[in-house]
Amino acid sequence: MIYEIDTNIYRIVVPLAGSPLGTLNAYYFRGGDEDFLMDTGFNTKGCEDSLRKSLRSLGYRPERLNIINTHLHADHTGLNHWFVGEKRRIYISEVDHLGLLAHYKGGGFKRGERDRREGADQSLFDAMINFGPEKSRRKLEFDEEKFVGLQDGEKLDVGPCTLQMLLVPGHTPGNSMFYIPEKKVMFTGDHVLFDITPNITFWPGVSNALQEYLDSLEYSKKFDVELALPGHRQPGDYRARIDRILLHHQHRLDEIINIVGNEPGLTAYQIAKKMRWKIHLDENGNFPPAQMWFAAGECMSHLDKLVADGRMLRIDGEPYVTYRLP
Repeated sequence: MIYEIDTNIYRIVVPLAGSPLGTLNAYYFRGGDEDFLMDTGFNTKGCEDSLRKSLRSLGYRPERLNIINTHLHADHTGLNHWFVGEKRRIYISEVDHLGLLAHYKGGGFKRGERDRREGADQSLFDAMINFGPEKSRRKLEFDEEKFVGLQDGEKLDVGPCTLQMLLVPGHTPGNSMFYIPEKKVMFTGDHVLFDITPNITFWPGVSNALQEYLDSLEYSKKFDVELALPGHRQPGDYRARIDRILLHHQHRLDEIINIVGNEPGLTAYQIAKKMRWKIHLDENGNFPPAQMWFAAGECMSHLDKLVADGRMLRIDGEPYVTYRLP
């Protein structure tokens, strides 16, 4: 599906088969001498075929296409090198550019050590890490010369408009939004979603990812936005949604306090399974592996904030880390 946002600006809905996200919103900017595409989809043939069909219906020429990424996740960056023109560039925040580079060189985001200490047995972790539509067998490429790292506040002329990159860490360390001030339009990526709540997990090297996200939400409220265009699903009321997300995370923190208060000594994985989630369990009543990954990561980011705030104690025992109230 294709929706015209403004003159020469389009929203392309890309199906994400096998993902609870359902779809990705890619945004196409048709310019004079070159075009731009914001976010691309998983590195799967299904995503590629759908996106290419939509772009062809808009008359795109492959050699003209630059890519913009709101952040480094695979559902936003997976098709970068299948679509970027030979002499064109891929634009992403400098922070997430370095994260992608580390990932492709084998030194990126690795969850295994902490997950096992927080209560995931090896078989569960193996199932989580090997599950998901982003685990494509297609060859992944990383041509470092294609990438241009953007700084907070930097402007990018994309033809029909000028985008201002806003660094809003939390969902990823270099997560970003793109703003058109004169049109009061914000491309929110995964920072503000309207039908679902963005997943906030822990990140190695980031001591308190949830606090960074909450601070970024407060910062985001200062922008005058009449049209907010998210990375997934439907647009909505920008400021009202930010307030609801802030409240959601306060409820999550309180929920964890109550769980641990009633059962001190739980691991993060045990706590995550006791939290309320909108997840379809399998036939045995268990979390699907990919959903366990997201739930456990979000639980750990909330525990990190509670520990930092002095509202939770982390007990570094053997074989697991456990939690209790002060």
